[in-house]
Amino acid sequence: MCETPCAAGALAFWVMQQRETETETETETETETETETEAGAERRMPPWPEVLARGPWPVAQVRARWSSEHFEPSPENARAADEAIARLRERGSPSHDGLAARLVDFSADEQGIDLTLQPLRWALRLVEGDASHSVAALCVIRAADGRWLAGRRAAWLSSWAGRWALGAGGAVDVGETPAQTLTRELAEEWSVTPERVRAEALVRLASGMVMFVGQAWLPDGAEVTPDHEHDAHAWWPADVERWPQEATEPLKMTARWLSQ
Repeated sequence: MCETPCAAGALAFWVMQQRETETETETETETETETETEAGAERRMPPWPEVLARGPWPVAQVRARWSSEHFEPSPENARAADEAIARLRERGSPSHDGLAARLVDFSADEQGIDLTLQPLRWALRLVEGDASHSVAALCVIRAADGRWLAGRRAAWLSSWAGRWALGAGGAVDVGETPAQTLTRELAEEWSVTPERVRAEALVRLASGMVMFVGQAWLPDGAEVTPDHEHDAHAWWPADVERWPQEATEPLKMTARWLSQ
């Protein structure tokens, strides 16, 4: 990857986010890379997050091709997924196990981004250290005056439980483009329709999860209604430096990056 100053800032955010959310058992080690082959091309998976592609792109320039071949995990990962989904249900989570998207390959330039996706088991994203390139979408939400929508995630959720996060997000469903996931999650989590949406970046986390990041602006006077995944929400000031104490540094870095 040819790293620009903007991409470097994004990479710093994702590194910080992962370090903050992962367990204390992690230690700094020498850099190791895992080489895998995807669609006949050798790719390297770094031990920390990597910005795979940086837009912005209009959502009309986000294209996805779905493979009919389902991803088959290793027996070990299949068992780990079984155990992870069982733990969620023991916590009272309504999380269900179905099918979602896995990133097979991609290409991107100033004309847009093209992704090749395939179906895989949803629960594989919960396997510690190997999410099998499961794809999730994150849509940061802005008010017409530039404020940022933040929500506190419910305690039963599989990720960021009890913590504040920006916008809406979730798995890319089979047959969707990640851009369609952005607007679907806005409607499901906040009951809003954006005035405009922009695709921002494709990021691969250290866990093997792939994040498709977007940003949406709501029409003037739009009101949001949170779903059961949020137990509180707030509009944070347009000026990131005036954000409240609950706004962590990784969230601030996200906003600064998206504002560039």
